[in-house]
Amino acid sequence: MFVHNDSKTYVNPVPGVRRKTLAVGEKGLIGEFRLEEGTVLPPHQHPHEQIGYLVSGELVFTIGDKEYTARPGDSWAISGNVPHAVKVLKSAVAVEVFVPIREDYLD
Repeated sequence: MFVHNDSKTYVNPVPGVRRKTLAVGEKGLIGEFRLEEGTVLPPHQHPHEQIGYLVSGELVFTIGDKEYTARPGDSWAISGNVPHAVKVLKSAVAVEVFVPIREDYLD
């Protein structure tokens, strides 16, 4: 599969978050997230492994009981079913891979 950037559009799953699902493979998918400063994603968990890279901005992750500040160039891997939350300190662009495929991201 090859995906041209302009062939996909953003959706707004929650206030302050825009998501664009990019390529979808047999076992996982990749998406781009644009997060507005001040947005808080409350604690949640899902069965998908979540691997990400911060392109720009600044985020604070709470993963399990630990807190991490992410700046451009930082990356993360969150195992499936691990509670996590995010605070957006500076408007951000992140790219994330989910394995297995998140059916709710197939749009």
